[in-house]
Amino acid sequence: MPTMFTALGSLVTTIWAVLRLRTLLLAVVTFLFLADYLKRRHPKNFPPGPRCLPFIGNLLQLDMGQPHMGIHQHVKKYGNVISLDFGIKSSVIVTSLPLIKEAFTHLEENFMSRPQFPLQNLVFNKNGLVFSSGQTWKEQRRFALMTLRNFGLGKKSLEQCIQEEARHLVEVIKEEKGQPFDPHFKINNAVSKIICSITFGERFEYHDSQFQELLRLLNEATSLTSSKMVRFSHIFSVRNLGNVFFSYEAEKVQAEIDRVIGQEKQPSLNDRDAMPYTNAVVHEVQRMANIVPLNVPREVTVDTTLAGFHLPKGSMLQTNLTALHRDPNEWATPDVFNPEHFLENGEFRKRESFLPFSMGKRACLGEQLARSELFIFFTALVQKFTFKPPVNEKLSLKSRLGVPISTVSHHLCAVPRL
Repeated sequence: MPTMFTALGSLVTTIWAVLRLRTLLLAVVTFLFLADYLKRRHPKNFPPGPRCLPFIGNLLQLDMGQPHMGIHQHVKKYGNVISLDFGIKSSVIVTSLPLIKEAFTHLEENFMSRPQFPLQNLVFNKNGLVFSSGQTWKEQRRFALMTLRNFGLGKKSLEQCIQEEARHLVEVIKEEKGQPFDPHFKINNAVSKIICSITFGERFEYHDSQFQELLRLLNEATSLTSSKMVRFSHIFSVRNLGNVFFSYEAEKVQAEIDRVIGQEKQPSLNDRDAMPYTNAVVHEVQRMANIVPLNVPREVTVDTTLAGFHLPKGSMLQTNLTALHRDPNEWATPDVFNPEHFLENGEFRKRESFLPFSMGKRACLGEQLARSELFIFFTALVQKFTFKPPVNEKLSLKSRLGVPISTVSHHLCAVPRL
């Protein structure tokens, strides 16, 4: 009999322990859901948007391969100022040129900071030109600008550095003898070498194993951070020239190059004004192959009203550059590769609605360097090669989400021009 009572007591104790565990788990889950609900409660007159799920927000409502394209459907439904939740914090996405200008001119002082994320803080510790804020950002940007100018930004010496690297890139592509090759690392090598030449005073060779390993790790890091919805940098924009332009007839540009600089002269920035079509093609590639489609996010530092909507302090602001660059009110053929967007009566013309480097005080610091690289590299390559897809292969316009967005892996044939 005592044994039976002992067993019964043990059973009751076990059941009570299980019930307590389930009760505890239920309480924890309820608390988490309640906390998530309270955290996501939007204030009065917050921008509209689709309903979000607990913890994951609106992530399942977007194509994670190309979230910037899926956002367009919500813009059509809710308007040019919408709210989306990416699982960490609420984000306000602004579309259309007038609103982007309003945000980054008249109201920019309210959006000067960067939002902070755990991975970002772990890696950058609130430092760096992109992810820092406040006085730290001001000091580091001022130092970076001064240093770049001291190292030749805007001077002939830097252009000569770009020209030298363009010559090496042409030579290393010649070694492929017109056979299919992946241009990814060759172009990454070339652009990275310019930065290294400026900052370290040393040019790394293409066969430098240590430098190649650093580039491989950088590429791997961009892929890993893509799953965390973070992005940065201008240098890979050269890479995106491939898929968009080289499927376009690689002949008006070559005719202009042959007429203005010929086959032997090294392309120079001085040639740019005399080559409006080539310049227009480079700009059109950037328009269609925008590498930072939602811009680098900003944080609202004080309660702000934009387009009649209330943006509370701490929310995240992003500008929809993809929609701007595909806006039918701004571009004659927004979804078609058309260099005429940047031409008027045969002359190159700037477009106010073209913002691949953003605008305002936090616009890309490397814009001048990037524009120089794009023109010289592109012109040097098309001067020497005709680019074609491999036989029986079609180039894809799909992109890989990363830091920043880039093309999926592909091969090209660089056929030397006679």
